[in-house]
Order: sequence, then C-alpha cells, then structure tokens
Amino acid sequence: MPEADLPEHLRALPGTALTTGTVSIPAAEAPLLVDVLGPPGPVDELHPIYAYLATQRGIGMSVGEVCALAHFDIDDGPMLGSVQFEYVAPMRPDTEYRVEGTILGITRKQGRAAGIFDLLDFEERLVDDDGNMVASARLSFVLPRKENLP
Repeated sequence: MPEADLPEHLRALPGTALTTGTVSIPAAEAPLLVDVLGPPGPVDELHPIYAYLATQRGIGMSVGEVCALAHFDIDDGPMLGSVQFEYVAPMRPDTEYRVEGTILGITRKQGRAAGIFDLLDFEERLVDDDGNMVASARLSFVLPRKENLP
C-alpha cells in the first residue's frame, strides 16, 4: 500500500522522540539470566539480551503508550515483528544508563489473511554518562487495524 494511504497524523510520526528514562540492572539480577540462557562472555558484562530487556524496562513509556503514538489501542493486540540489536560497548551491571528512543517509520500493509496492518518501527538506545551509545534495539511492532482505520 502506498504511503499516501496513511493518514497525515501517522505520516508525521517518523522522527518523534520517545520519552527518555533510565535503567540500572542490579548485579544480583545478572547471574539469574545467565543461569537460564548460559554465559555470554566476560562475567563483569551483562548478557547481550539486556540490549532488549534494559531498553524496554528503561524507556520512559509503556508499550501501550508507544502504540498510542500510532493511534493504536494495545487491547487490539500488537505483535512484535522483529528486533535488531547493535552492541557498541559492554553493558555493565549496577551502571545507570539513559534510555532514549525515536520512531523510525510507520508503513501500512495489507495481507491476505491478516487484513490491513501497520508496521511501527522504532529504536531504543542505552546511553552512558558520557553520552555514548552502548547498545540499541530496533523494533518493529505489527499493529493489526480493524475496520475503522485511524
């Protein structure tokens, strides 16, 4: 479906900043995840999955609030479409990170079985005290649209 099929308020979403928050993973929590997933590498580093867990936990918005930016009610069942990680520096326990994010884009699609849905793409970044990105998660949410499209 062409971008013109998106309402103006959705076409304006790319570049929208998500509410900034903070996160610190307690050192006592890190080994619990390693017990389940296995060791990722050096013991003084957090498991790489924290690029997802810490950004989701620390961003200053709930999943429902992120979906609301796209005029989508979380009760309508958003789905996680994809996640891509970037690791720039080791993530450390007991270190406070700023978590910031940006809406990258939204695309309207139509599937044979799924009907009309939007793909909401956004990025959440872990940033250290010096302003350097440590890790990021790029996510795509699938937002199934009902008959009354916003």
